[in-house]
Amino acid sequence: MNDKMRPELSGFKELQSRTLDKTRTEAVAKRHAAGYRTARENLADLADADSFMEYGQLAVAAQRNRYDYKELQIRAAADGIITGIGTINRDLFGKEKSRAVIIVNDYTALAATQGYFHHKKLDRILKVAEELKLPVIMYTEGGGGRPGDTDVSTVIAGLNYTSFYTWASLSGLIPRIAVNNGYCFAGNAALFGCADITIATRTSWIGMAGPAMIEGGGLGVFKPTDIGPIDVQVKNGVVDIVTENEAEATAIAKKLLGYFQGAVEQWSCPDQSALRDIIPENRRRGYPVRDVIDVLADVDSFIELRKSYGQGIVTGFIRLEGKPLGLIANNCMHLSGAVDAEAAEKAARFLQLCDAFELPVLSLTDTPGFMVGPNSEAEASVRRMSSLFVSFASITVPLVAVILRRGYGLGAMAMTGGSFLTPDYIVAWPTGEIGGMGLEGAVKLGFKKELAAIEDEVERKTVFDDLVAKAYEMGKATEAASHLEFDAVIDPMDTREIIIKAITSAPKTKQTKNKRRNFIDTW
Repeated sequence: MNDKMRPELSGFKELQSRTLDKTRTEAVAKRHAAGYRTARENLADLADADSFMEYGQLAVAAQRNRYDYKELQIRAAADGIITGIGTINRDLFGKEKSRAVIIVNDYTALAATQGYFHHKKLDRILKVAEELKLPVIMYTEGGGGRPGDTDVSTVIAGLNYTSFYTWASLSGLIPRIAVNNGYCFAGNAALFGCADITIATRTSWIGMAGPAMIEGGGLGVFKPTDIGPIDVQVKNGVVDIVTENEAEATAIAKKLLGYFQGAVEQWSCPDQSALRDIIPENRRRGYPVRDVIDVLADVDSFIELRKSYGQGIVTGFIRLEGKPLGLIANNCMHLSGAVDAEAAEKAARFLQLCDAFELPVLSLTDTPGFMVGPNSEAEASVRRMSSLFVSFASITVPLVAVILRRGYGLGAMAMTGGSFLTPDYIVAWPTGEIGGMGLEGAVKLGFKKELAAIEDEVERKTVFDDLVAKAYEMGKATEAASHLEFDAVIDPMDTREIIIKAITSAPKTKQTKNKRRNFIDTW
């Protein structure tokens, strides 16, 4: 074997090395000093070993007439963005199902700003993702548009780049997960916001304009850390999941992608008998619905999205016997489980995601209804709450609903597809109770005159309690089931088994429609 390299090969190897961490020591040291990983370290952690095929590795910024070319190859390596195809979770799903497009913005190269060749690389790999129908994981850190690409004399404003259109047009066609750490401004933030699922570390600042653009617009001088800090973007619902660091963000991204890659063979579940006593005996007392979810789901399979936004409804992914599902559940520890405008809109968006990628939906219902009152209406509740009906009416995937306790009014209907007749199977636990509105409110309204006529407060309360008890007897799960208000009352410990049976027996899709267009139209 001849170990001597021809000049062409050795020259290529030298060029290639300038894009790698082992050569870019100064940039790597600066990155590590900030407590962050390099782009190629994130790539190595995300992609399966030896699976990544890179596109455009030798690109540099279009600034050859400003800097020494060799210096530029190191300073602007790969023009600030690593793109390619690899496998993720190959050991779980096999080679074909694990293929994915990977995009990692490299902040050590001109702050991952978006220049001429940066956009060309991004456009190229997104078209590949579209053609091959491959999911995308994108690390979005970066400072937005770059004004210094002086090599390109034919560009005036650069507003004819297609990156943003192409990325957005993939909505509903392939799963897109965005991961951010550090500064993410302007164009980079637009890419982050367009993703189906967004993950950000606690050291993330995300904004549609960075400090320079804000100052240039005459809106004041701000530090980068003043703009879109993580606590603001979590409350706004911009970020689905917050992680401590890039390592955790990468692990979560891999796990999330797995829900779209298919079922896993190995699974276990908790003792289901715990569900029998999870609802308090006092029907007016709250309980953590996440405890219900943790018992129902395969061990370590529940991932929640937007936990701090729209807190009245929990949304997330679980597995049952290894098979992925989307889940929505009322959180009775927030507003007693009432569905407010923010929660409804969050759940509606999540349903679109599940339907676009054919994930069955499980609804765990315990709500007194929609949140009402002047303050609620000030939040555009009519429009935002109604979006839950619209999204449910358009889904084609199997839907199973479980009434854990309260199922009252329009809010309960919205949680179960718009009607108790909509789900493929709808059941209640023995603790279930249903009605046109909450029992106490119904009694107060329905017997307002009679109660007002009772002068003695103790007697009035006794009569009120008796009326509520009678209303409960009429609306409790077993009585409602005898009137065929829903399909069955079940032993709570059988819930998991029944959900699996119901999903298995349900038609895979209820009707034929263009899901991609539906997903975009009902954004």
